[in-house]
Amino acid sequence: MFRKILLCVALTAGLSWAGAALAAPEALATSPVLSAGAQPSSGFDGVVEAVRQTVVAAQVAGAVTALDVKAGDSVKAGQVLARIDARAAEQNVSASAAQVQSANALLDVARKDFERQKQLFEKQYISQAALERAESQFKATQAQAASMLAQAGAARTQSGFYVVRAPFAGVVADVPVALGDMAMPGRALLTLYEPGALRVTAAVPQTALPQPVQGVKVEFPGLPEAQRWFAPTRVQVLPTVDAGTHTVQLRIDLTAGAAGVAPGMFARVWLPAVQGASNRLYVPASSIVRRAEMTGVYVVDAKGTPMLRQVRLGRLSGDTVEVLAGVSVGERVALDPQSAAHLNQVPK
Repeated sequence: MFRKILLCVALTAGLSWAGAALAAPEALATSPVLSAGAQPSSGFDGVVEAVRQTVVAAQVAGAVTALDVKAGDSVKAGQVLARIDARAAEQNVSASAAQVQSANALLDVARKDFERQKQLFEKQYISQAALERAESQFKATQAQAASMLAQAGAARTQSGFYVVRAPFAGVVADVPVALGDMAMPGRALLTLYEPGALRVTAAVPQTALPQPVQGVKVEFPGLPEAQRWFAPTRVQVLPTVDAGTHTVQLRIDLTAGAAGVAPGMFARVWLPAVQGASNRLYVPASSIVRRAEMTGVYVVDAKGTPMLRQVRLGRLSGDTVEVLAGVSVGERVALDPQSAAHLNQVPK
């Protein structure tokens, strides 16, 4: 009697397990592989850049003693932006000026002496050798005076490096230093850009670049609807292709004075679809499985059995991702790869 009870319990458990195994494929959530068709245009992420932008750096060492501008200020060409402690440079300029005065005085004495020696030679009171020695002394003193004058000019030029001026009219984008900071040759003091000349730069795959490049539009999703779209004035395709991503750099010049647009802003570049482009396949992003260097999805067959299949992915668009190879339209993929993997390991 006890053996019959055990047998009934075992049969009941076995039937329950079998029922769960059969019901599991039905409980696995799936989604079909969708085809969006060939799109009339394709969007690519881009960023706004200033055509004319420079990082103004220090040319000499010294403490920053004055900052006359801040981020967001508009400046004119030649306007003073910052000052660096120039006391040592000013003393060098004064010393060089004194040396020039001394050299000029010696030059004046040498000139007068040479003139007297020439007069004496004309009256045959001195020899030719004495005249040549006087001429040589005059020329040496003259060269020394010229050298002192050049050194004074270099000192004045060096002192000018302690006053930082704007190289062109523009807007101050960033001031990474503060009063009292130590300026060193090559250290950035501020960033300046010209707001009237902006462009959008985007990396576009070779296969998505129409030939010729026409009908390009630029969208700024962060701006109001009335200011979101811009027509480019010029489109430039750089002649090189990135070997890693196989993309081409696209530069799109914007109209002067684009309202609300600033360097670093996100933009979307819309290009007409390439002629003969095939339909695009999409799957939910949650169905993607990544294991080491393998990317795949669990494809569920008609019997409800999930099978891992390697795929090649394209661009991510919201909650879906484009599949370039590995699946076909109408096939169903598991939305929960972890449950599909567990189900795939259950004994048949």
